[in-house]
Amino acid sequence: MQFFKVHGLGNDFILVDLVKQEWPGGEDLSESARRLCHRQFGIGADGLVLLHSSPRADVFMQIINPDGSEAEMCGNAIRCVAKYLYERGGIKKEVMHIETRAGVMVPRLVLENGRVAAVRVDMGIPRLERQDIPMIGPPGQVINEPLVLEGQAFHVTAVSMGNPHCVLFVPDVERVDLHGLGPKLEKHPLFPRKTNVEFVQVLNRGEVRVRVWERGAGPTLACGTGACATVVAGVLNNYTDREVKVHLPGGTLLIEWKEDDHLYMTGPAEEVFCGQIPCP
Repeated sequence: MQFFKVHGLGNDFILVDLVKQEWPGGEDLSESARRLCHRQFGIGADGLVLLHSSPRADVFMQIINPDGSEAEMCGNAIRCVAKYLYERGGIKKEVMHIETRAGVMVPRLVLENGRVAAVRVDMGIPRLERQDIPMIGPPGQVINEPLVLEGQAFHVTAVSMGNPHCVLFVPDVERVDLHGLGPKLEKHPLFPRKTNVEFVQVLNRGEVRVRVWERGAGPTLACGTGACATVVAGVLNNYTDREVKVHLPGGTLLIEWKEDDHLYMTGPAEEVFCGQIPCP
């Protein structure tokens, strides 16, 4: 079975086009993702991305995390998918429609000499009501709300970009115990479907620095939906403007929260190599 190794700012994926080939039998998708994403015993990746035919879009993108769970949406993955479809998938459109578990997203390609230099994605409208995150508690938005973890209160802002995000503003992201706090916040009982976690240092109203603990994947070099959630949280807390450069360990994304409430994410996508997976 053919695969492509792709990444957006170091957030890397194994991309398999199931429009052109069938998934082999032998094991379920969860087990395949755990095996293939393992960095010592597999190809190694932050997720397995499968492309399927869609009756209402150019393609349906399915994302399986390294722990075998399924994600609703991934901003870095969708840029990689758009680049793949244009350069290898036979869909020569500058504007595409890609179906995800979070709805249909609309990437627009930035082309240079016929190649994809960057991708700008309409990420839709953020969901802010507690039940839409989802997060347990009374109705309303979660903005700078105290969350108790092991006797310590952390002030969090919750945003859904089709997947849940818990955003914390800190003085210095480098001093955050990412491996200690990340998994505990991810699995906090207030988040029934777990959550992605973003630790954010505000540099100025147009720039932030972010470290991410991704639900089902752990620390990653970048997170597109997390960058979007960060800007929403920054605006809601009056820390940032609506157009922000989000600096992640793997590079920078430009996030714009327009007046129509739609978020736009612009960033690169790269193909690293392609190969064949032995079928189990």
